[in-house]
Amino acid sequence: MVAHRGASAALPEHTLAAYELALEEGADGLECDVRLTRDGHLVCVHDRTVDRTSTGSGVVSEMTLGNLSELAFGGNGEPVLTLSELITLVLDHTTRPTKLFIETKHPVRFGGLVESKVLAELARFGLAAPPSATHSRAVVMSFSAAAVWRIRRSAPLLPTVLLGESSRYLGGGAATTVGATAVGPSIKSLREHPEIVDRAAAAGRATYCWTVDDRRDVELCRDLGVGWVATNHPGRTREWLGR
Repeated sequence: MVAHRGASAALPEHTLAAYELALEEGADGLECDVRLTRDGHLVCVHDRTVDRTSTGSGVVSEMTLGNLSELAFGGNGEPVLTLSELITLVLDHTTRPTKLFIETKHPVRFGGLVESKVLAELARFGLAAPPSATHSRAVVMSFSAAAVWRIRRSAPLLPTVLLGESSRYLGGGAATTVGATAVGPSIKSLREHPEIVDRAAAAGRATYCWTVDDRRDVELCRDLGVGWVATNHPGRTREWLGR
């Protein structure tokens, strides 16, 4: 059970408080979106701009980390969260191992530099070369097949998820071409094509489904054998799964 942008139904998304609450509520994984600032820092922001989620406005890629640090993200004036800070939170959480699911956004002005920076940051924390995909503490995801391929080429043991509707076409599709270790359909796509999970498993791939907030959808994912469900309600979802 993966907390989508933290416990984002209860607290502002991509804030340290939202992720801390998700861990308290028993999340097995934390999901974040990352973007690159003008001066080369990875920050956890979903949108191209900060208009929706902060007290300021502007395009993330045109702002420095210093610019972003002057803004408040969330009702209590939380600062922008960097990927480094989120990795530290995950590694410091010793109750049980928690995975970090990092989504790179595309298209962006920096292109493949985003994946290079993500890998460099993971390497700095000793997470870029896990002993196996199963024991990895980090997973990199993207709707961009090229982005997934860049990760697979540079860090072959790091798990990857190809997000999006193209994940249905497992026979000779993009997931096969780029070597993604998992596919990531939306819950809408999974409802319409429940065979995705079995087809992915037959190809040796796990399934990551987003964003699963309704009880019937949680139960559908459980019954189909989905490996990871991303939810805005980690505590409630955990209760529904009986864990």
